[in-house]
Amino acid sequence: MRAAYGILAGLLALFYLYGGGLKAVRSREGLRPMMAWVDDLPMAAVRAIGAIEVLGALGLVLPPLTGIAPWLAAVAAAGFVLLQLGAIRVHVRMGDRQLALNVGLLSAAAVTCALAPVS
Repeated sequence: MRAAYGILAGLLALFYLYGGGLKAVRSREGLRPMMAWVDDLPMAAVRAIGAIEVLGALGLVLPPLTGIAPWLAAVAAAGFVLLQLGAIRVHVRMGDRQLALNVGLLSAAAVTCALAPVS
């Protein structure tokens, strides 16, 4: 179980560190080719989403590694489930029906939440 959690959480953390880091530092023009939805939100909201993704990625990995409040890993994974539910809503509202990545991330976050250490 720990190995499965470690692999899945590590992959999710890498994805969200990369995506969140881009949202936190790139301009709207730099994000637009990858994320068409950035035009629908204020840039402050895009930056906040990026910061949340980076913090969540750290929350998936650091608590189990340090042994300090390992239950926070489950909270971070649950936060990513909520994040992807919101992302799916935004994509559907925009008429974008290519949701495979979001559904995959939602599923991975749900499994990670179930596998996360609680003590």
